[in-house]
Amino acid sequence: MAFHHAQHSHSLNQSLSELNGDINVSFEFFPPSSPEMEQILWNSVRRLEPLNPKFVSVTYGANSGVRDRTHGVIERIQNETKLVAAPHLTLVDASDEELLELAKHYWHSGVRDIVALRGDLPAGSPKPTRFAADLVRLLRSVADFDISVAAYPEVHPDAANAQADLINLKRKIDAGASRAITQFFFDVESYLRFRDRCVAAGIDVEIVPGILPVTNFAQLKRFAGMTNVSLPSWLHQQFEGLENDAATRQLVGANVAIDMVKVLSREGVKDFHFYTLNRAELTYAICHTLGVRPKA
Repeated sequence: MAFHHAQHSHSLNQSLSELNGDINVSFEFFPPSSPEMEQILWNSVRRLEPLNPKFVSVTYGANSGVRDRTHGVIERIQNETKLVAAPHLTLVDASDEELLELAKHYWHSGVRDIVALRGDLPAGSPKPTRFAADLVRLLRSVADFDISVAAYPEVHPDAANAQADLINLKRKIDAGASRAITQFFFDVESYLRFRDRCVAAGIDVEIVPGILPVTNFAQLKRFAGMTNVSLPSWLHQQFEGLENDAATRQLVGANVAIDMVKVLSREGVKDFHFYTLNRAELTYAICHTLGVRPKA
């Protein structure tokens, strides 16, 4: 029995010691909509800042009120922290002229990193004529931004098929994007197969996995329905019976995400992007496990 135990602990030691490598992390936040949410956001920013992420991104609301809040959060991160702030920028509700102005404004205010997205089309809108690759080209025409774009291991809901989706990603990279960040996923195999297909298609940038630490499974089911993400049956089982038990959901969610990042790390992934939902605890714990810790 002792022998089996020793063997098991050896493999665990090995898998955990591999996680102290040179790992890059980035964090995503969204603009707060109330004073309470604002407090939670800034507590999270402060808590995660010592982990020295490559950048932190701030999502972009489709209506102009939220857009102003995005700018406000970006400016405050730039002015009050040592973090690199990367605003999300979408095409759907702005003309090329407006986007050029905004890009110049960002560059002059010290923003060098942007997450470039087509954006969700409002209900009933005509088929789009401008795409994320166009936005990447437009940004590149203004200045030498570091641009991240989105990738979809389980295929974008609007794409004709997986191959068309991959060709579209290659267009974005060829237009000048520096990396792709994936939609969140729970089927690690689907990410790994996607990464292989990217390499085969000549896409030579990092395909950074987007990790969503889950604490609210009911909310996750809504997100996943909108974004074409499959929730494996094992994930349903993990959260079964915890509808009214938030404390256990936290632990289960952390465990699921830590297992995922361990497997991804062993598969050579060095960059991770965390969808924090403006909460720090889970993301902090996962980073700690990956060996990403405050510098003494």
